Formats: sequence, C-alpha cells, structure tokens
Amino acid sequence: MLKTFSSAISPLLDRRSQGHSLPAGLYTRQDVFEADLDVFFHKHWIYVGLECDVPEPGDAHVIDLGSASIILLRDDDGRIRVFHNVCRHRGTRLLDSGSSIISKLVCPYHQWTYELSGELAYAPHMGTSFDKTCRSLKPVHFKSIGGLIYVCLSEAPPEDIDALERTMKERLAPYDLANSKVAFQTEIIETGNWKLTIENNRECYHCSSNHPELCVSFIDLDFGFDPETLNPEDREEAEKHQALYDERTRQWEAQGHPSAAVEQLVDCATNFRTQRLVIAGAGESQTPDATAASAKLMGTMTRKDLGDTHLWGHNCWHHFMGDHAVTTLIIPLGPDRTLVRTKWLVHKDAVEGRDYDLDKLTSVWIATNGQDAQLVARSHAGILDPAYEPGPYSPFTEGQLDNFATWYIDRMRANGY
Repeated sequence: MLKTFSSAISPLLDRRSQGHSLPAGLYTRQDVFEADLDVFFHKHWIYVGLECDVPEPGDAHVIDLGSASIILLRDDDGRIRVFHNVCRHRGTRLLDSGSSIISKLVCPYHQWTYELSGELAYAPHMGTSFDKTCRSLKPVHFKSIGGLIYVCLSEAPPEDIDALERTMKERLAPYDLANSKVAFQTEIIETGNWKLTIENNRECYHCSSNHPELCVSFIDLDFGFDPETLNPEDREEAEKHQALYDERTRQWEAQGHPSAAVEQLVDCATNFRTQRLVIAGAGESQTPDATAASAKLMGTMTRKDLGDTHLWGHNCWHHFMGDHAVTTLIIPLGPDRTLVRTKWLVHKDAVEGRDYDLDKLTSVWIATNGQDAQLVARSHAGILDPAYEPGPYSPFTEGQLDNFATWYIDRMRANGY
C-alpha cells in the first residue's frame, strides 16, 4: 500500500513550485490524507495534551489519531504515562475517547485488567503456563515539555525534539503549566484540510480584515508587511513599532526572560517556532480590552506585562501570558475535515467568578477560531474548484507558509513518497 501511495503521490510533490501554495491534490485527495496521517501524525512528534489534563492518579484521557488511539494517564505514583489504547489480548479498545477516572484499566470485552503502570494484572482462563509479563500495555514515546505532552508513535522518534525541549524548558517554567487547570475547552470541526488550518495560523495577512477581536491585543505588523506599499504615515508607524519591539525584547532578555525568536522550520523533522510577542493596547493579555482576565497569575508569574510567549508546531499553536494560556491542537479527520481543540488554562487555584470572568477569558479566541474556521472552509472549497492553481505567497507576510510547504514536501520525501 505504501509503495502504491508513494508512486501516486510523488508526481504531486514534484509539481510544487517554491514560493507557491501546494498542488490541489495535496490538500484534497484521500491517499494524501492517509499518507499525511502516517508521516506527520504517527512518525513525527506531535502535541496531544497537557499534564493538567490528568491532574490526579487515576485520571485518564484518550486521544484518537486516525486509526491509532492513545491513553494519557497519571499512575498511582503520580507519574505521567502514555499507552496505546489496545488490549494485549485481541486488540479491543480499553477506553472510549475523552476523559475518565479509573483505578485500573479493564478491557470491557474479556476483563483483562492492567495496572495504571501498564502491567497486566489479571487475565482470566488463560491457564497456569500463561506469562503475564509479556503482555503489558505497549508504551508510547512521550515527552512532557514544560507541562505540554508530545508523543511519537514511531519506534524511532526524531531526535531533534531535543531542540524544542531545551528551548521551551526555561521559557515555560514560570507559567508552571503542570499546576494549571483547564478553565474551558472547545472543539471545532473545520471543513478543510489540516494543512490549510496550519497555513491560516502561520500568517496574519488576513488578521486586520477578519479578526477585529484579536487585533485589539495582537499586532499584525509582527508578521510582516510590504514597506513599499505603505503610505508615509503607516511606514512611520511600522518603523516605530519595530523599534519598540527591538527595545522591549532587549529589556525582557536583560531581565532574564527569554524572548528572541527561535526557529527550527526547515531541514529538520521537528518543526517549531517560539518568540515573546508584544501585546497591543493595555499590553497584558489576549482579551477584549487587552487587560488580564485572571487576577491570579500563572505559576510563579508576578508581572502582567511580559507579553505573549507564543509557540507553534506542525499540529499546534499556543499563547502563554501572565494571567492565562491558550493551547490548540489539530488532528486530521479526513481530507476535508480537521479537529481544532482549544483549551484555556489558568492557575489551578483560580476560581471562576472571583479570580476570572470566563467570557473575558475565552471570548477573543472563541471568535477568532470561528472566523478562521470559515476562512479555512472557503479556502478548501476554492481549492476543489477546477480553476484552482497554486498561487504565490507574499514574501513579506507569508514567508512562514513557504517554509511550511517546503518542510512538508521534504518530510514526505524523507518518508518514501
């Protein structure tokens, strides 16, 4: 099957022109979707959740990734574990999707029972010669990076995850995500290919005309502009903004807050970018008035003016602010359907109605996600049109899309397509 897919997909990869969007079939075809799941969601590191998704021993959370399913749980000793959601008897799913509280993992089919550490504890009617030690649950490679859980389903995970781990360990430490809690969660099924979801997230060319709520706190100039097309007043504003940005970054770095951009985007397996972004307006948080949504700050944070530490990967994007964090993951469900799951985090002791107002906390990204879902659907519909042909990326505002498309082609090639 891989060889068949490879021979069919390879000509599509060949047709991609540098600086242009992908050929239509790479967004729309079923065989490409299945190859994408295999390459990018089974053989690469992906973000799947948070330590605070399973705060107590016995808490379990199931994530489905195409035909694969994994269980994120906290064992009796308080350690994070990740297992394949497959009974070692005849392959039955142990847990349903979503969250649950368990004392042991019990297969609903024949009652094979596993400890939270994965060892098989009970297998009825298997005879006295049956060796339980050979039938523990299959573990999944995972890393907790500052409280963010990344997994790789491959037996040989890419080693360059270490760069992400080194970079984010220090940057995420003050937010103490392991001791946060999920204040709210939403799920959207976007009617579009997962690559369009990622492309939409990696540019702000569209922000000023589509995201009025986000642009109160988000500065679209951060993501590029064409200086030759700006009038003198706008050019002066852009230059002042860049000077402010440079000075603010120097100040933050001098005060011990890592802020400069770190990128690993091409010629790599693990794709990520992080930078501390300036927040517009009141400068505190991504809320309707850019002031903090929670009076109780995250982790050990003592300041509300340290901007937005953003992080993205090929299936996620995150924003970490003094008062709260927003984490988003995507999972392809089909060539034209993508799950977008967003969580809003606050300090674990923050109380709704006393420390934070839920609407203020969530309204900006609820609106933004809805607007983006409409844009992705319109993009996918246009790519299905016979008139579609790959268009040129703006060198000023869409350079990251070119990087992503280049990385995508390279990783498909590296995996035999």
